[in-house]
Amino acid sequence: MSVTSARASAARTARTRPLLGALRPRRATPASGAHLAGGHPDTAAPRREVPGRTSIVESALYDADGRRVASFTRLADTFRELRAHPGGMAWIGLERPDENELAQLAREFDLHPLAVEDAIVAHQRPKIERYGDTLFVVLHAARYLDQAEEVEFSELHVFVGPDFVVTVRHGACPDLSAVRTHLEAHPAMLARGPESVLYAIVDRVVDDYAPVVAGLDGDIDEIESEVFGGDAAVSRRIYELSREVVEFQRAVRPLQRVCGSLAKGAEKYGVTEEMQAYLRDAADHLTEVADRVESFRAALRDILTVNATLVAQRQNEEMTHLTEASIRQGEEVKKISGWAAILFAPTLVGTVYGMNFDDMPELHWAWGYPAALVAMLSVSVALFAVFRWKRWI
Repeated sequence: MSVTSARASAARTARTRPLLGALRPRRATPASGAHLAGGHPDTAAPRREVPGRTSIVESALYDADGRRVASFTRLADTFRELRAHPGGMAWIGLERPDENELAQLAREFDLHPLAVEDAIVAHQRPKIERYGDTLFVVLHAARYLDQAEEVEFSELHVFVGPDFVVTVRHGACPDLSAVRTHLEAHPAMLARGPESVLYAIVDRVVDDYAPVVAGLDGDIDEIESEVFGGDAAVSRRIYELSREVVEFQRAVRPLQRVCGSLAKGAEKYGVTEEMQAYLRDAADHLTEVADRVESFRAALRDILTVNATLVAQRQNEEMTHLTEASIRQGEEVKKISGWAAILFAPTLVGTVYGMNFDDMPELHWAWGYPAALVAMLSVSVALFAVFRWKRWI
């Protein structure tokens, strides 16, 4: 029997809960699941578990009433029990899985190769894609690190099918264990199907943005104080914070489109009003975050402009001080030069008359000595008068 006909034969026992679109029933019972291997139900070969490292954070099976049935440490066990519980739902949480683990999920849940490739490579922008009856959602989570005063971003991939949710996390956030604990405390929400898990994850990602917004707001206040305090290193901090705000905006803006797509699908395919209310609440919070982030970018632009103006003003003041110092130094040089010239004149006369030549008529002249003193004094007085007139001294 072909794979297509085998999946069609499983329609009688599959869950039929809608998921933001027309979901074709696919999950087989243990008997019909054997036909997928092409053999008799009692002789079907079990799937092999790939040995090595496991990235499973938590894997659990929930019944139609939203209660946890069992937890597993191996994907093969999860698949087997899911086939044995028609109407149940599997929620598998992975952290940085390798290709082998995602290949198992792709074979079991018929995941599209492009979505699987995105989940392996990561580095995707927030988006939502539909591949048949499976939704593939990419989210960017963020958290604020107080000690480092920076924002840490993580990428989260979510596969949502008719009876399964697979989360692939690349990073430390968000804390999906808290989401799982909250939903398990409210089984009625889990009973609404995989879409409830997706909405809860989106809501958690958006809620985690609030501490980031508060942290960035505090950083901007500190930067404003540093700018007007004359901190020389503030320009670098403004640049680094601007980059974080831009990265944050790249996570928030596409997520708004994701929420919009989910809302359209919810209205089109009859998702309950209560679930739509959760989505609208998350979308409203996301809009507030987007507005705050945009205001942060505008504030940082203004702060950068003000800082550049203040830096230029301080540079002008320093140049003025340097110019005034140069002028004062020039005045001192003038004074020193004038007195040096005055003192040089008597030295020149004295040096000339200090030469020991025989043919110097002034040496034997009776008025030579008084004449030399008068010449020295006259030249000095004349230079002093000239420098005084020029205001050098």
